[in-house]
Amino acid sequence: MAKVYYTDFHSHSESTNIPSKIKKLFDKAEFRKLINEKDQVAIKLHFGERGNTTYIHPVFVRQIVDKVKEVGGKPFLTDTNTLYSGSRTNSVDHLVTAIENGFSYSVVNAPIIIADGLYSKNVVDVEINKKYFDKVKIAGDIYNSSSMIVISHFKGHGMAGFGGALKNLAMGCATASGKQMQHSDIKPNVKEYKCIGCRKCEKTCPVFAIKIENKKAKINHDICYGCAECTTVCPVRAISVNWETDKDIFIEKMAEFAYGSVLNKKGKVGYINFVMNITPLCDCVPWSGAPIANDVGILFSTDPVAIDKASYDLIEKLSGKDVFKELYPDINGKRIIEYAQELGLGNAEYELIKL
Repeated sequence: MAKVYYTDFHSHSESTNIPSKIKKLFDKAEFRKLINEKDQVAIKLHFGERGNTTYIHPVFVRQIVDKVKEVGGKPFLTDTNTLYSGSRTNSVDHLVTAIENGFSYSVVNAPIIIADGLYSKNVVDVEINKKYFDKVKIAGDIYNSSSMIVISHFKGHGMAGFGGALKNLAMGCATASGKQMQHSDIKPNVKEYKCIGCRKCEKTCPVFAIKIENKKAKINHDICYGCAECTTVCPVRAISVNWETDKDIFIEKMAEFAYGSVLNKKGKVGYINFVMNITPLCDCVPWSGAPIANDVGILFSTDPVAIDKASYDLIEKLSGKDVFKELYPDINGKRIIEYAQELGLGNAEYELIKL
């Protein structure tokens, strides 16, 4: 049974504020055991799209950086470039966005390295030999790091139901080509009766697969590669995902990439979930939706399956309902937890230890 360490956000003194709690959880979860002296430690997180404001606060990240340095590690903040168009499609724009969102060296006390290179060409093919993939494409600087701490904002997701540690590994550690491999079963469709011809989807499509004809959006599925960015920018929800195969396949593909992303780091990865600002969509969109549940707390674990299961369970318990299933009734989001456990990535059975 995996151990998951947890604290809520109640605070009544300097010793119980969020930065102090983060440091205490780092010690309680014994993350120092994951790091050898002079290890190059990848701190994997999401810097937030330009316009998004609910990504993890840089001051929170700074606490992790300082603890890594305290035990002799050499931390760097990292993420990978996006498949879709936006402010993080290449390393230059990605770095600028990160700095604009507060992740400057003076704040976080660590350099930023975009792990897949300028145009997502820094790639390592990791052999996994699973149901969908023999090999998965993982960003080179994540693969080559000595150890890793994965910091995730736990929230909703339009195609996966929710996003936490497992999605951060799957999409977040993959190169653009790896992300495309995971999205290959997704082809969005336009509901013409809803479409208002605003052209937002047309302007957003990274491969120019969308054209406006007779004031309605048309998607060329011969060009579309399934990034589904158009579904997030449509103001009237006229575009929905058309799954070419069973919906669970996309989620299971993510689990296989998550498995491959840490295959060379057994006993060297720690996971932190910030279950707060629980928005309907991920931090990839250039806005922040109203939260769908109240803030829960911060969780630490060395098991990605357990930490996501515990995060999900806490939200459901405190909300009195499954907010993700209510928001996305056609998506079996929990399948990534089930399949990741089947792959041997972690254990959905956990002991929750409150700080």
